Amino acid sequence: MTGLNGSEIGSGDAAGPGAPVGERTLVLAPIVRPPKGHDQPRRSSEARLQEAVGLARAIDLEVIEASAIPLSAFRPATLFGSGKVDEIAALVAAEDIALVVVDHPLSPVQQRNLERAWKAKVIDRTGLILEIFGERARTREGRLQVELAHLTYQKSRLVRSWTHLERQRGGFGFLGGPGETQIEADRRALSERIDRIKAELGSVATRRRLQRRTRKRAEAAVVALVGYTNAGKSTLFNALTSSGVFAEDRLFATLDPTMRRVSLPNGAVAVLSDTVGFIADLPTSLVAAFRATLEEVSEADLILHVRDVADPDTEAQANDVAAVLAELGVDIRDASMVVEIWNKVDLLPPEQQPPRTVTHGPDDKPSQPTVVSISALTGEGLPELLAVVGGHISASEVVYEVELAVEQASRLHRLYALGEVTDREDRPDGSIIARVRVREAAVKNFTDAFSEAHLVA
Repeated sequence: MTGLNGSEIGSGDAAGPGAPVGERTLVLAPIVRPPKGHDQPRRSSEARLQEAVGLARAIDLEVIEASAIPLSAFRPATLFGSGKVDEIAALVAAEDIALVVVDHPLSPVQQRNLERAWKAKVIDRTGLILEIFGERARTREGRLQVELAHLTYQKSRLVRSWTHLERQRGGFGFLGGPGETQIEADRRALSERIDRIKAELGSVATRRRLQRRTRKRAEAAVVALVGYTNAGKSTLFNALTSSGVFAEDRLFATLDPTMRRVSLPNGAVAVLSDTVGFIADLPTSLVAAFRATLEEVSEADLILHVRDVADPDTEAQANDVAAVLAELGVDIRDASMVVEIWNKVDLLPPEQQPPRTVTHGPDDKPSQPTVVSISALTGEGLPELLAVVGGHISASEVVYEVELAVEQASRLHRLYALGEVTDREDRPDGSIIARVRVREAAVKNFTDAFSEAHLVA
């Protein structure tokens, strides 16, 4: 089957027998030339289209046809030119298409006009991503976050979402006028629900802040995995923690964050956090709704930026991740808190295999993040990665030695609560000598509790 531009494309049949079949879907990726002076890595039309198809198939839509459509400019009424709109309408009718996915934001007016012209449902990139998140959310917090983003999106589209807008609800005459229109009532109901969800998520954010404060005082360092969707974060998470987190070769396989403890080669213990994947043009409503979750990244002690280096668009994907993190105040180039993970090296030919570990800059003061090349699937490079993580964590810790007399044995639990006991000697007289690794954030609490402790050189 060929696309609208004449190029050969995949069809829904490629999913194979027994694959889930949803609505017959046409995927369109509008491509406009970047403005002059645009020097950021830019995705190819093929990559844009394949990602759009991947998003559609992530919720089991039956992609009948897909096409990248070059445009000189976007039209305010229909996005596409009138000739292209007519051409697509003919294809929709001929192929009995029920849904058209446009991989670009659509205004409510554009969406309405295209639905009328094509006589099919039309959904834009934002709406499609919201649908995926709606299916994948499992925890109550995740469902609330997705619902907030969806309601915010829906509220802006009431102009096209309802067919009964001309109806009036009878007024009692107290305020004069014809009464409240249905669209006004619907918008008010949405606003009330949005306010309730924001209040619930506000309590979630408060709880997360308290949990982070507790971790900073006592527990192990937090290491956050971030990266473009389908970069292999969950596979790496499972490999490092021996967990069974859902990991699949599909976009947004992970939505709800998961945390597990991981042991490092130097004896330290860290808490590894798996987060939702990022994507180009991530809806701002989703970024806002997931801010409480994403703040876990900005508060982490170390960030592992996982990249799929076998993807031709890895540089553009890295820029998209950097843009989202910048909204949270995180600089992905900050070598003091970021390690870059080049994943899926097993998919590269031998002559393109990168070095296992690259540290930028001299004298342990790198100007760019350390890069570790791995394959989360085969385990290549994981020992080197754990060593690098351990080095970063240890650099922000100090070691104290504490002696507890026999009558002070009851304070031992406090010692374990405020740091990591790396060595302990139980003497015959009942006294204890312990060496304790303490995170910088917990040093004040530790020295307040154990003023007799002294630093170990």
